[in-house]
Amino acid sequence: MLQNYVPILIFLGVATGLGVVLVALGFLFGPHRPDAEKLSAYECGFEAFSESRMKFDVRYYLVAILFIVFDLEIAFLFPWAVSLDATGMLGLAAMGVFLLILIVGFVYEWKKGALEWD
Repeated sequence: MLQNYVPILIFLGVATGLGVVLVALGFLFGPHRPDAEKLSAYECGFEAFSESRMKFDVRYYLVAILFIVFDLEIAFLFPWAVSLDATGMLGLAAMGVFLLILIVGFVYEWKKGALEWD
């Protein structure tokens, strides 16, 4: 029974070996010319002014939830729209419930003030 997994293990071994070899070749043969500009902080364009472990405002998380709400909506609406003829009224009702749940999440975000910027 374990012989069925041998091709998968071989594939994982080859993929891991190839990845290690390619990274090592890039490290060995790639140019190493560090300068002050390359070694500077580049995340947001300026040096960090406070500790990285500071607490985030709750609006950051509310915006993340809002993104997930709209991302899920789009991810499920396109396939549903394509197969609407096949799903019929049951599919329409199920999507209605889904959209109702998303609207409740959107209204929650709106009431919490996640859409208001200072």
